[in-house]
Amino acid sequence: MENDSTFVAPEGVYSVTDEHKPNHQQNLAVSVGPALFPSKVSTIILRFPAAKQGGAPGFAQLLGGGKSEPKKDKAEKVIKDRDDGVSLSSSDTPDESEQPPPSQEPASASQSHEQHTLFSHPPAAGKKKAMARPKHNIRTTSSTFITRIQTAEGLTKTLQSKQGDVTFLFYNFAKSFVWIEAGSKAKVCALNPSKLISGLMASSFSIKEPLSRITFSAYPTCHDVNISTATPDHLDVIIGFNTGDLVWLDPINSRYGRLNKQGSISGSPCTAVRWVPSSATLFLVSHADGTIIVYDKEREDGTFTPQDPNTPSPNDANGFLSPNTEGTSQEWDPLDNMFVTMPPWHPATATGGGISTAGKSDKEKAARNPVSHWRLSRQSVVADFVFSPDVKYVAAISEDGCLRVIDALAEQLVDCYASYFGALTCVAWSPDGRFILTGGQDDLLTIFSPWEQRVIARCQGHSSFVSSVAFDELRCDGRTYRFGSVAEDNKLILWDFSSGALHRPKLQATHHQRMSMSSTISLAFRRDRSVQYLPSINSPGLDEATSPRYHPAPSRNEIAFVQPVLIKQLDCDLLTVVQFHPRSILTATKGAQIKLWIRPLALRPRTLRARTQVDAQDLIPNRAGTLSP
Repeated sequence: MENDSTFVAPEGVYSVTDEHKPNHQQNLAVSVGPALFPSKVSTIILRFPAAKQGGAPGFAQLLGGGKSEPKKDKAEKVIKDRDDGVSLSSSDTPDESEQPPPSQEPASASQSHEQHTLFSHPPAAGKKKAMARPKHNIRTTSSTFITRIQTAEGLTKTLQSKQGDVTFLFYNFAKSFVWIEAGSKAKVCALNPSKLISGLMASSFSIKEPLSRITFSAYPTCHDVNISTATPDHLDVIIGFNTGDLVWLDPINSRYGRLNKQGSISGSPCTAVRWVPSSATLFLVSHADGTIIVYDKEREDGTFTPQDPNTPSPNDANGFLSPNTEGTSQEWDPLDNMFVTMPPWHPATATGGGISTAGKSDKEKAARNPVSHWRLSRQSVVADFVFSPDVKYVAAISEDGCLRVIDALAEQLVDCYASYFGALTCVAWSPDGRFILTGGQDDLLTIFSPWEQRVIARCQGHSSFVSSVAFDELRCDGRTYRFGSVAEDNKLILWDFSSGALHRPKLQATHHQRMSMSSTISLAFRRDRSVQYLPSINSPGLDEATSPRYHPAPSRNEIAFVQPVLIKQLDCDLLTVVQFHPRSILTATKGAQIKLWIRPLALRPRTLRARTQVDAQDLIPNRAGTLSP
């Protein structure tokens, strides 16, 4: 029954319903260059309103995008509240099937620490500022950074005619950034020599015409779509480049803005970019020089020089500060700490957190980019990172083989886990926040429990570097977790993980039997609590020597192995992407060959995200070393 377009899983048959291949004639015509960087895919599902008014409210209305001014103001207030950190600390990434849960944190706690958190904004004086839009029109730009723009004929009318849920895909290929609609029918179009390249013979062929294709002078390497601000008439997309440049793009309105222009803040290649969930303006970018930088899309680039972690300059002329290093006589250890450079406009410094702004002009005090600068390693590439579902933590992986769990609000390293062998290449966080999944050059998937501070299991099935991992939220219920992986062996593998059904190894680990409460920065203490209530290093009863931040990899005999549920060998270019969507599984290759595998049954989400709102005591291991029921 199986063939190149189908595979059989325990729940039924998956089959390819949509496939997109880049058109090489068009790529040659617009001179996109060779594909030096693997293609990545960003997905957004928009709900367009029905043609007739009076039915169910459209997606734009649900987000406050209606025509009436009072509703618009209300939506802006909601977005501003999210930016101020009121709901950011305990909200979930919104999707098309559920609203983000309300914050469970007491209002007094949120208000008392919001001025000191990374994701807070100083209150704006005077009139309420409307949501910003990119400054430049991409169609009329004279910038040499953008070399060509192509849009589908009648794009505006096409978008206006959409109804119901529509899935849009964005991907990078060589020097181009492409926007397509999933499930759209192939159209016959002709290449016009006058519009593309002089002397190219016109030809007709059946292709899926992209909604738009933008060609740059640099190579796009990563991108992300902001779900919280997405409406049928506006999208916020951030694109990172191999030059370090960033482009803020609204493809619907053909407008763009530039950040980190010509690498003014960092000239290192961008490796991953993520919007802060539920934030309208903030996003994080990882770079190949071992750093993660926090940006605000509405700010201009500032004059910024990151501090050298091994150069003693506690308060230099620029007012930069590293709060994670105590003193300067001790050499910085990237396995035990991350080095934070705070610009003068950082939320903590702006509210008296250690840098005085007295005597500085208003222009010098103005908030600019970057918001903050994190150095995780000296030179190792930060390959990828993801947010925890409650948006309090970031899991980052790098080529030094380390998984780092970071408290994003306090800007501190919580734990650092070593891979079994080689670099880590991909990472995902489970929908309930209990587990972190990584893939690496050891051909293994590793399941970590950040709350128990240990490796739970490893997954063996690939025979080459793992390139992408993802959880299937529709098949995760808190007891059984479905996730998928793809690797350079061109295998798509599905896994089912259940802690109660693990095959126990011959030797039991002893290093994880310690109580999580002994850690000075244990996540069990931090879960669902305000940063200001975290135990400090000098807290009584806490022995920091018994719980270092760095955790070496346990041996193979100490850790249980998970067996694959399904292995599908695909005949294609190197696989680089796997994603789970409500109706399908998406796979993509290095050369941007995208396939959508429709699910066998329409499943409803199992309310796993509701489990994120639990008491910290429920996540502290008992004497047997297991979680309390």
